[in-house]
Amino acid sequence: MSVSGVIYYRLVNPTVTLLMVKRSLHGVEKRERKWVSFKQIPQSIMDAVVASEDNNFVTHNGFEIKQLKEAYQNNKKGKRIRGASTITQQMCKNVFLWEKRSYTRKALEAWFTVWVEWIWSKERIMEVYLNVIEMGPGIYGIEAASQHYFRHSAAKLSREEAALIAAALPSPRKRNPAKPSAYMLQRQAQILKLMRQNGEVKFK
Repeated sequence: MSVSGVIYYRLVNPTVTLLMVKRSLHGVEKRERKWVSFKQIPQSIMDAVVASEDNNFVTHNGFEIKQLKEAYQNNKKGKRIRGASTITQQMCKNVFLWEKRSYTRKALEAWFTVWVEWIWSKERIMEVYLNVIEMGPGIYGIEAASQHYFRHSAAKLSREEAALIAAALPSPRKRNPAKPSAYMLQRQAQILKLMRQNGEVKFK
């Protein structure tokens, strides 16, 4: 996948990712997914993922230098790779690359991030991110997650429900927003507090 792929997906919605293929090959999960356009994505989930994953999403150029430096120092001390990915970087990994962490993947992730931030709008980045991200076993995207966990469309997601989904994202195959653990409820409260502090995410 080259820069042409970045240009292509600026206009065309990705239908499948390497992670989806991998899950299909290594399991019997039924894939749940339904694309929703940016205009159909509720403000609640955009506010929640920005509060949880990337507070400066609308203003940065795809990278958070401070977090990258901290991650680098932690990796040197702990001899393991620790992430410091923005929403743009996560989206690039999900759409263009593979799941397993390595320095090679992180380098390619950075390369794609530069091009995506230059060619795509922030709205498009958020739209694709929230439609391809894994949100549970066989569950991809916010519409499928909302219907699976809360039995209604994403358009009806409350702030509390959105915060629970955001709380599950680091480990979506282990955390169930419909049956939250004590940790998830604690994390939900933290995300809701950040959502109130940040206010609504505004793209223009």
